[in-house]
Amino acid sequence: MIRRRSHPDSSVSTRRLEAYTDGVFAIAATLLVLDLTGRTITGVDTDGELWAALLTMWQPLLTFVVSFVILSMMWMTHVDQFEHISRIDSLGLWINNIRLLFVVLVPFSSSVLTDYSDLVLGRVLLPVNFFLVISCSWLQWAWATRTRERSVPDLSADAARDEGRGALSAVLISAGVVALSTLVGSWAFFLFVLDGWLTGVLRGRRATS
Repeated sequence: MIRRRSHPDSSVSTRRLEAYTDGVFAIAATLLVLDLTGRTITGVDTDGELWAALLTMWQPLLTFVVSFVILSMMWMTHVDQFEHISRIDSLGLWINNIRLLFVVLVPFSSSVLTDYSDLVLGRVLLPVNFFLVISCSWLQWAWATRTRERSVPDLSADAARDEGRGALSAVLISAGVVALSTLVGSWAFFLFVLDGWLTGVLRGRRATS
């Protein structure tokens, strides 16, 4: 029997949401490899020819590694957020669902980058995809901060805002990646190495490793 919540501000435990989100991230990360396994190597008779054929696949390999690493970082952000978020309402659920919508699109936008890296739209689509995922993560923390007494009761207002600045750092860097990707494609993702430094700047102290 479905129980009807009595008030629109009612909240529920996050346990099932966390399990569902973990599963979606895991499936998306696994599907990334299909772009590699779907590529056929033909006309190879020697080790040298095999090495040469593998080297020609550097673009899909680079895209796969970058996409997997950043997708894993997004999952780590989800884990970190839900170490504090203990209750969630319907708005919080929908923000998370929209984030997962963009997560499951990552394998598709990753394959587009591999096949159409010579086109501006082909280079930009994956960075935009990640920007939307990261923006939803920031938005979800903003929602949690606004409903702090119910959603993240273990954090003070200052601590919640501090965490939010870390999420904002990722949004700003991902926006920079979108802009830079028009010129250098997947290499723009290396801007994320600045995340720790920018987080420290936004929090008003020196970044730590």
